[in-house]
Amino acid sequence: MFSNYLIGLREGLEASLVVCILIAYLVKTERRDALKPIWIGIGVAITVALGFGCALEFGSQEMTFQAQEMLGGSLSILAVGLVTWMVFWMRRTARHLKSELHGRLDAALAMGTGALVATAFLAVGREGLETALFVWASVHAASDGTPRPLIGVALGLATAILLGWLFYRGALRINLAKFFTWTGGMLVVVAAGVLAYGVHDLQEADFVPGLTNLAFDISGTIDPSSWYGTLLKGVFNFQPDPTVLQVTVWALYLVPTLTIFFAPVGFASGKKKVKAPDEQGSHGSQPSKAS
Repeated sequence: MFSNYLIGLREGLEASLVVCILIAYLVKTERRDALKPIWIGIGVAITVALGFGCALEFGSQEMTFQAQEMLGGSLSILAVGLVTWMVFWMRRTARHLKSELHGRLDAALAMGTGALVATAFLAVGREGLETALFVWASVHAASDGTPRPLIGVALGLATAILLGWLFYRGALRINLAKFFTWTGGMLVVVAAGVLAYGVHDLQEADFVPGLTNLAFDISGTIDPSSWYGTLLKGVFNFQPDPTVLQVTVWALYLVPTLTIFFAPVGFASGKKKVKAPDEQGSHGSQPSKAS
């Protein structure tokens, strides 16, 4: 339940912040006439995300077991890829997200109503589709037959909406860069479990070999139906009898991804360059005339 709460909180807060930034900018620039197209775009984005989630859930029920496992495994891997891209993207852009959205909104205001609707739809719709896909994959991986995963998502989204409203009212101030860094790190851990379970689905579909080649089996030590087994399953998608391939894929994804994710922001992009002596004004205040 906690992992699904984290998904709802993380993705929902991104969408809430986007909505708050767009609305606050229009209010402060006295363009309240543009609020209606923004809300229309947001409404369409939410509808599309809900429709996508329903299509995944009800469409998969009409398939054979092998087809269900194939679809579940494939979409789980796709969801992990999208979420990994999202957490890295948000870590890079959290500091200047407001200015980026303001630039897009200025361009949309100049183009008219349709552009405003499209701007809001694209800004919120991407988060909605990612949330629907990853939530579906996470709930599919949990497969405990209870509504707890969906309750966790709903609570996370409700918390995100509340935090977004508090941001808009100016009642809440937190370091967004740190918030998205630490929640992103936790989400990578969740994604590693979803990825391992996706591989297991592909093995059950006979698409990937090694289903009977177990890395270990501690079912006798950790009962999956116990409270701690349920907790491990809900938070980390823990499985007491994983295959060798599951453990290998889990480790190969988690270790390097977390290492790169928690590295300094300028590590991969080369943003922290040291200026050469001649660029630091070693000849006084005379500007360089070099072309």
